[in-house]
Amino acid sequence: MITDLIIKNFAIIENLHVSFGHGFNVLTGETGAGKSIILDAVNLLLGGRARGEVIRTGTEEATVEAVFDLQDEQLVCQLLGAAGLEASDELLVRRVVARSGRNRVFVNGSLVPLGQLRELTSRLVNIYGQHEHQHLQRVETHLELLDNFAGLQPLLDVYRQVFQQRQQLQQKLNALNLAERERQQRLDMLAFQQQELENARLVAGEDRDLEQERALLQHAEKLTAATAGGYESLYGGQRAVCGQLGELADDLEALQAIDPQLETLAQTLRSSLYDLEDVATSLRNYADKLDFEPQRQQQVEERLALLASLKRKYAPTIEELLNYQQQITAELAELSDIEGHREQLQKQLQDCSASVLAAGGELSAARQSAAERLSAAVEQELSDLAMGSARFTLQLETLADPGPDGLEKGEFYLAANPGEAPQPLAKIASGGELSRIMLALKRSAPQGDGVRTLIFDEVDAGIGGEAATAVGEKISRLGNAFQVLCVTHLPQVAAFADRHYQVTKEETAGRTSTRLLLLEADLRVAEMARMLGGAQVSERTLEHARELIAGSTARIAGESADC
Repeated sequence: MITDLIIKNFAIIENLHVSFGHGFNVLTGETGAGKSIILDAVNLLLGGRARGEVIRTGTEEATVEAVFDLQDEQLVCQLLGAAGLEASDELLVRRVVARSGRNRVFVNGSLVPLGQLRELTSRLVNIYGQHEHQHLQRVETHLELLDNFAGLQPLLDVYRQVFQQRQQLQQKLNALNLAERERQQRLDMLAFQQQELENARLVAGEDRDLEQERALLQHAEKLTAATAGGYESLYGGQRAVCGQLGELADDLEALQAIDPQLETLAQTLRSSLYDLEDVATSLRNYADKLDFEPQRQQQVEERLALLASLKRKYAPTIEELLNYQQQITAELAELSDIEGHREQLQKQLQDCSASVLAAGGELSAARQSAAERLSAAVEQELSDLAMGSARFTLQLETLADPGPDGLEKGEFYLAANPGEAPQPLAKIASGGELSRIMLALKRSAPQGDGVRTLIFDEVDAGIGGEAATAVGEKISRLGNAFQVLCVTHLPQVAAFADRHYQVTKEETAGRTSTRLLLLEADLRVAEMARMLGGAQVSERTLEHARELIAGSTARIAGESADC
């Protein structure tokens, strides 16, 4: 709901800040005081068209801000999070209209596109009257309202699930039915790629092994010299190190009888000799295994070049090349057996289409029954709103093909007077009629569109007496579940309000400004008396005003007690 509204330099409003509460909030005031201007400002926050002429004379820009309570608005919080905007218990929306033509929109301090503003605020507020933001004039919402009225969401969810499955199968079949030439071209290309990869006989990890082998081949002479030559130096040659160390160890062992200290040295030398002999043996074995055939080096280079070429064409690693090879094989099998696959998809599509018709038929039957109940409920409500002769219907028209929301489309029709043929509501209803119809719909289907703040303008157009009292009572009842803002000229309507605001126009230093005042006690009685008797307010009209307020309060309290 709207908790605060701030308007600056908008038309004749210089600076206005008003706080609204839950329930029935009524705005009254003399003609020309600025009631419609306030609604025009709210309409800007709902994405309405911005015009430079709304900027107050002598200023460069107009600003409209609103604070919304989001504690019961999970969907709006989800939309904020999905858009990367800060989501909390409150939403601050600000729109700035400049003479330069540069209009800006801010949501929780972040600059956003106008379309995003419309998406958010359309979930929060509906205005019914002579404004651009007309929910009932959006035909696409009519079927949604019926479904919510009758609690048909579970049936709709089942239908949408099978409809989505049908769409996916149809897309697969369409993709399969490519032109034969395109299919053949694809087959030729995949067959070439498959043959090329099969001929390569790829082995996972072989590129790493080949690169290591290439490094060995490139340094063959150095490796041979180091290993074979090392063996000769240590063990195989005439003056090999091991032989000399062996002779020295023999000499020290022979002399240990003369000096025992030489025994330790001889043992250490003998141990080192054994280690060197092991090294010499390993070097000989390594040298014996070296095979540096020139043709092998050429083979390794050619293989690595082939692998590099395949990597450039298809995938950066051998593992990914092998995966791609499997994908090619699978796609070739599918394209080669296209007729069998097509028949399978057609059978699945046929079965799914039958499921769509079955689920859609069940939904359609429920909608037809619900449409009759909704029409009767709305007409009953309209009979109390000076539209007793009106005929209200929701006409369901079967679609040529099943749609995402069912087998039909729905639109509200209205015959406002006897003898008239019903016409589309969005095209023929006046602002006052739209307001009263929406009031009747909200009374009949409280959760119809999920919007919890309703603004009524001209809901009392062309009515009076008991009908006006009925309007006030119905709005008051609506205020038990919603936040309602209503602009009215009728004291019978205003008498039912939970909060009464007076819109006035003041002149200061040659400038006119609109003010909005929350009325309490005697001030409210005085405003009600003005609405009853015009400029001449007498004690009798004041007493009448008190009686009207007391009677409305008692009427609501009495009906609540009966319930």
